[in-house]
Amino acid sequence: MAESDFWSNQDAANKLIRELKGLKSIVEPLKDVEKRVADARELLELAEGDLDMERQIEEDVSRLTPVINKIEVQTLLSGPYDNCNALLSLNSGAGGTESCDWTSMLFRLYTRWAESKGYKVEVYDILHGEEAGIKNAAIRIEGDKAYGYLKAEKGVHRLVRISPFDSNKRRHTSFASVDVTPEIDDAAEVTINPDDLKTDVFRSSGPGGQSVNTADSAVRITHIPSGIVVASQNERSQLQNKMLCMRVLRSKLFELKQKEREDKLSAESGQKQKIEWGSQIRSYVMQPYQMVKDHRTDAETGNIPKVMDGDIDMFIEAFLKMRPEK
Repeated sequence: MAESDFWSNQDAANKLIRELKGLKSIVEPLKDVEKRVADARELLELAEGDLDMERQIEEDVSRLTPVINKIEVQTLLSGPYDNCNALLSLNSGAGGTESCDWTSMLFRLYTRWAESKGYKVEVYDILHGEEAGIKNAAIRIEGDKAYGYLKAEKGVHRLVRISPFDSNKRRHTSFASVDVTPEIDDAAEVTINPDDLKTDVFRSSGPGGQSVNTADSAVRITHIPSGIVVASQNERSQLQNKMLCMRVLRSKLFELKQKEREDKLSAESGQKQKIEWGSQIRSYVMQPYQMVKDHRTDAETGNIPKVMDGDIDMFIEAFLKMRPEK
């Protein structure tokens, strides 16, 4: 960073700064813990049977537990793409309007989680339900190790509650899927043949209002050989939406290439499942009792409001500690 030409390539410089920031987030807290442990040892030698001082030292050391846990989680984020931004896709499954509402609840959950981390959230495509909620949405989450954390959320999420859309107040089960892809730099070795692309332009959708878009600025690009479809309607111009689509498509094709290289069902890519009963990775039960349980790690909590407000770190950390890195 001290080199005179460091800022000659701003993208490379910013990438290096992000890498440095990530390393500092592990090294600096670790050095602080080591110092505090050394200080505690010295004080313990001086205590010489002083129960009050020993009790105070014990309390001071116990406060290091959450700090050490955070450092441990950071060290687990060592995958090849864990430092990348995350491209998050939400899709409603079996359950109709109820599932669309559940998808909108998950949309809010991940948005609140990202904001609590200081991450930047960008919605680049969204399709609202016919009656309520969201059929599907695609968001970009920019921040340090965003993909590293959010890869734990890939899979089918199940909701059990008394439906607000059922006049008979019956209990309903709804499903929504979450797919997470690392945002790969444009420099990645992904060759896209323009002849393999089908580009459509359309008018941005939404619930309506004075600010509804009246121009055909939204873009949908289909990669014919793979069948991957990406769309963007959030940017102001057709060109900006197309550029974003190509960036997302490049990332998805790169991930597909990695999946094929590592075998179709590698631990990194996860297993795609039908968005229905029996395929869920996590259940959110609101009636007849309250509990959120991750079926992969058995991590669970009864504080549903806190989880739905974006507090999912306990599930992410349990997944990272369970899952061997490759």
